[in-house]
Amino acid sequence: MSLCSFLRATQCRRLPTHRLPALHRAVHNRAHDQSDPTLIRNIALLAHIDSGKTTLTESILHASGHLSAPGTVDTGSTTTDFLPAERERGITIQSASIPVRWKRWNFNLVDTPGHADFGMEVESASRVVDGAVVLIDAVEGVEGQTKGVWAQLDRNDVATRMIFLNKLDRVGASLRGSLLSLLEHRLHRTPVLISLPLASPSSDHYKLAEPGIAGLVDLISLEAWWWDTPQTESGNARRELLDLSLLSAGSAHAPFEQDDHPLLDEILPARTRLIEALEEDEPLMEELMLLSDAPSPISPYLRLPGSSILPALRRATLGGHVLPVMGGSAFKHIGTELLMDFVGELLASPVDVRGKEGERGARGEVKLMAWKVGWDRMKGWMTFVRVYSGTLNRGAILWNTATGEKERVAKLMLIYADEAVEVDSLPFGSIGVVLGLKHTRTGDTLVSNVKTKAPLRAITPPPSVISASVIPNTRNDTISVTAALASLSRTDPSVRITEDEQEAQTLVHGLGALHLEIVEGRLRDEWGVACSFGRRRVSYREGFFSLPPTSVEEHTTRESGGKRIGAKIALTVRSLREAEGEADDPQWAGNTAVYQKEPLAPAVHESSSLDPLFHIAQGLQNALSGSPHSSLPVIGLHITVDSFKLDWGSPPSVAASAAASALRKLLQAASPGELREPFMAVTVHVGEEGVGKIVKDFGEKGGDVQELGAGANAESEDAYPADAIYVPPAILTPSAMPSLEQHGATIRMKRTVHALAPLSKLLDYNSRLRALSGGQASFEMTANGFRTVNEARRLEILREIGRA
Repeated sequence: MSLCSFLRATQCRRLPTHRLPALHRAVHNRAHDQSDPTLIRNIALLAHIDSGKTTLTESILHASGHLSAPGTVDTGSTTTDFLPAERERGITIQSASIPVRWKRWNFNLVDTPGHADFGMEVESASRVVDGAVVLIDAVEGVEGQTKGVWAQLDRNDVATRMIFLNKLDRVGASLRGSLLSLLEHRLHRTPVLISLPLASPSSDHYKLAEPGIAGLVDLISLEAWWWDTPQTESGNARRELLDLSLLSAGSAHAPFEQDDHPLLDEILPARTRLIEALEEDEPLMEELMLLSDAPSPISPYLRLPGSSILPALRRATLGGHVLPVMGGSAFKHIGTELLMDFVGELLASPVDVRGKEGERGARGEVKLMAWKVGWDRMKGWMTFVRVYSGTLNRGAILWNTATGEKERVAKLMLIYADEAVEVDSLPFGSIGVVLGLKHTRTGDTLVSNVKTKAPLRAITPPPSVISASVIPNTRNDTISVTAALASLSRTDPSVRITEDEQEAQTLVHGLGALHLEIVEGRLRDEWGVACSFGRRRVSYREGFFSLPPTSVEEHTTRESGGKRIGAKIALTVRSLREAEGEADDPQWAGNTAVYQKEPLAPAVHESSSLDPLFHIAQGLQNALSGSPHSSLPVIGLHITVDSFKLDWGSPPSVAASAAASALRKLLQAASPGELREPFMAVTVHVGEEGVGKIVKDFGEKGGDVQELGAGANAESEDAYPADAIYVPPAILTPSAMPSLEQHGATIRMKRTVHALAPLSKLLDYNSRLRALSGGQASFEMTANGFRTVNEARRLEILREIGRA
């Protein structure tokens, strides 16, 4: 197929507006057919907060015909942010999954929160997708939570990724700066631009240093998309293949109005570097060599057809050798259709990820993961699942590998945010919702064969860093509050519920102050319970990091039903060897537990399991939840279960008491451990005049300023080198250029302060920063682990928790 015919074949035709309702119904019907797993794209949209994920989701739904008119975050009319708290605050709180039909592909699109306090939603979504589109605000570049979600993608082995540089229409947007920030923050060694933005068809616009984006040039197909009217919907774009002879001569042609247009000189070098990044692809290089041998005034890098580049780029993307990067404006719907084309062409399918194993599984035993559990007053418990093998049919019987319990599938659905459509089956590779599962929780593996003993890797919640007591309004509200808390922790596993026996209080643990604020609101709004939260408390830890290998043996007995029951257990406990690179098991919250040299699975369910190891894990978790020295959770331990034995006639549950008693006795005999408190990585954006006050405040509050940057793209010695990629000149996004002298304007330098500070000193930081900066600064923070405190701070913490 020639390049021209290939491009004509992939042209998308926009239906007239009056036909959109019919198209909406057609898309619903066609989206149900996901029988070909090679055409499924399970993708997540991830980014730092306020980078435009939800706006891009709306633009995709509009371009695909799902919506006749896109909603906006400002008006609270978006499809995926349908919770009252989401629409009130203008932020995404929970991930939402929507099936989208685009050309020949079926997308399962997951919109995720950007705020670090809702990292569990990103973690669970990252666990089940095969590809991700990471959005970057082109004004700010890579930000704190951008790196956070990138690390989550790495941790969950997400196979393929793309970058969408959003907000190229905004003042200060910089294509060059954003690309360099990918190298600076070491997201990837070889980011390659697959499109270039067209700020305006006229070169005069570039000389004014004003913001704007009027279109894009696709570097694969060498096709220009541009708008010459204010209505920048994708279907209204003018599209034209570039004239290669005129392009080589640097002559004006559509969409360039003058010969001195800045973009004319950049298309060849950008496409050349893109092709050179694929030099390991032998078929592509052979074709390039043949073109080089054929005499022509046009560069072989321009003559190489897109139909040859695209498969090579897909292979390189699947192998992680390159990171495709394109830009646009989700708000103006510029780049949406091109992005969807590239998602379909470049990102992995379930078959790409699972290979032959997945193809065999598609015809065999059903295995699926519950990646999210939700509650609906009308539908009841809704379990979002990803099918990893086989086909899940309505009415099927499944077994939960974590508990051994049997579950029956009552209904299967595809969820269009808050709209549900029933289906008869979910085939291999698809994402959908199951109704009727009574015991399943986030991260559980469900199988059709009860003998299957190989669960999928579980989803581990991030560690909690803050807590608050729950206060029912009246004594009569206690039971309903307890039930609501249990239900909410099932929908959000990052919400942990514990009992403070010393103060006779129920504590809710979360990932941040905003997280707890949202939890409190959801208890009232969604579960209708009458309660309030007490003062926020920081979640400290006691770490045993110098404990030598110590063995303990415990035999516990008790009377039950007129007979004596008991269990005997032997443990060996030592400190984790952090200096030797030994890491904790995230499922054990800072510790590791093993049995017969294999990791011991934690007890994540309340269950009447007949497996003694389940109850041993339960007992160990109980002991680790509160140190005998400080009542704080314990970290830093490597626990080996050497042996265990139940007394004759004793139930397996008695092993929990033996395990808890043995570990508590060992810790009681040990010296008190180090106290650690959570630290946060804080990024403050402030004007030059406010930097001194911000730095001084961090110093007074026990913080540590790491870096002072000029804007979002400070120089870094650790950055990946830029010499192997195409780096566009600043003029391609003209508003990033300094203002012209004749404007008489001065640029107010915006500075970025990067600091680490204890969470305990940041609980009121929002109001404190407002006072320090006169309301002119903004900030974001992400968890940065736990740090050991000095003796003075240790005494402060012990007094704070009533253990001094």
